[in-house]
Amino acid sequence: MKWLTSLMLLPVLGAVLVSTLPKAKELLAKQIAFVTTLVVAVAGIAMATQFQRDNVDLQFVESHSWIPTFGINYALGIDGIALVLILLSVLLAPIVVLAGWNEAVGGRWSVKTFYVLMLILETMMIGVFAANDVFLFYVFFEAMLVPVYFLIGGYGTGARAAAAVKFLLYSLFGGLLMLASIIALYVISGEQGGHTFDISALAQLHLSSTTENLLFLGFFIAFAIKAPLWPFHTWLPDAADAATPGTSVLLLGVLDKVGTFGMIRYCLELFPHASKTFTPVIIVLAVISIIYGAFLAIGQKDFKRLIAFTSISHFGFITLGIFAMTSQGHSGATLYMFNHGFSTAALFLIAGWMSSRRGSSKIADFGGLQRVTPIMAWAFFFAGMSSLALPGLSSFVSEFLVLVGTYTRYPVAAIIAAFGIVLAALYILLPIQRALHGPTTDGNESLTDLNLREKIAIAPVLAVILVLGFYPSPLLNVINPAAAHSIAKAGFTDPLSSIDSKGVTK
Repeated sequence: MKWLTSLMLLPVLGAVLVSTLPKAKELLAKQIAFVTTLVVAVAGIAMATQFQRDNVDLQFVESHSWIPTFGINYALGIDGIALVLILLSVLLAPIVVLAGWNEAVGGRWSVKTFYVLMLILETMMIGVFAANDVFLFYVFFEAMLVPVYFLIGGYGTGARAAAAVKFLLYSLFGGLLMLASIIALYVISGEQGGHTFDISALAQLHLSSTTENLLFLGFFIAFAIKAPLWPFHTWLPDAADAATPGTSVLLLGVLDKVGTFGMIRYCLELFPHASKTFTPVIIVLAVISIIYGAFLAIGQKDFKRLIAFTSISHFGFITLGIFAMTSQGHSGATLYMFNHGFSTAALFLIAGWMSSRRGSSKIADFGGLQRVTPIMAWAFFFAGMSSLALPGLSSFVSEFLVLVGTYTRYPVAAIIAAFGIVLAALYILLPIQRALHGPTTDGNESLTDLNLREKIAIAPVLAVILVLGFYPSPLLNVINPAAAHSIAKAGFTDPLSSIDSKGVTK
């Protein structure tokens, strides 16, 4: 069975079906979109059960000639890292649709257009993680921008048009740099045996040091913008502030992971020597992202911008784990991508419900919610604890692996990054104290608690956060072989520890 193609086609079929509905059939459009994403999620889980976790080669491989004149193929295949990110995409999609049942109402375009864009975006998210041809990857990488642009600009709030344009311009700039590098690789491959866009073939090219460094930068800057990594992050707070909660979940929870996934899949594999050259600089950028994002999050007065800046800090941890060049760091970074998707989803969805009830996302407008809406308040508290990596919740495992993996090679960077955990306690606990506890703010007395639909939507998110906090093995058993293989292909080995005569590891 062509698992990956099937996963990509199902949302397209759902989008076609929704597009044929009359404009007035809003409820039916929502129902078809939800059922479609639910079917895709079930299919994704079924595919995962067929994955051979000890096989480090690409699995579910498909390859068909697409544009033979230029050696472009429709080539798909995934390893354990890509599998985890595809699962993240297909699991979050139905949750977003159900949680944001009414967020398309009042948009610039019809409700059915909103769900057509959502379903097309799901196809692009699956494709970008499954592509095994650099040109095909670039097509998905750029095509994702279109539905996100219209989702922000057409259904967001506030300065949505400016935020959508800023997001698009940043992403297009990075994409053009990557395209220049892709064209250069294509030309060089023709000089060394035959034009190709196949990743494994491109990884065998002989590049001069200067050429490899320049091509690496073309890819890395594109991925750093997408990630977002400091100082390429400035589009994110505006986009997260303007977008609907559901769009923000997919934007920060999934799309931004394309950046960090690309660093593993393309930067390290295609340019291993340049990766070594630039690792010290990237480690510094990652540490700055961790501390800078945390400090700015502490000073935010709006929930949406707060969550956006916490994500900048979290992506610093993910990038740090990737470029620590250890199997533990890579495993922790990949697990962090998955766990961050769910913790961010919980924060954005609950903050969105709070804001829609209060008519404001300003932290100062909330107070005493624990008395008025206890279920919503405790759910937000739980999501916040996950974001600050409380032991027993999923993010803690990820952060621990990243810091341990980094410490074995870059102890100073790991120690500085650990201060980000202290800052996380401040940027999470302070707004929780202001919004959930203390006297009830005027205007909050009549707020309603979560309804049944919202409880059903948030329950699996919180359950995943809790279960993976105590039992991350199902994911790590898939991630670890792929992470070790990725490190080996890039030419790196884990630092060796030695034991002295007293039995002390050093």
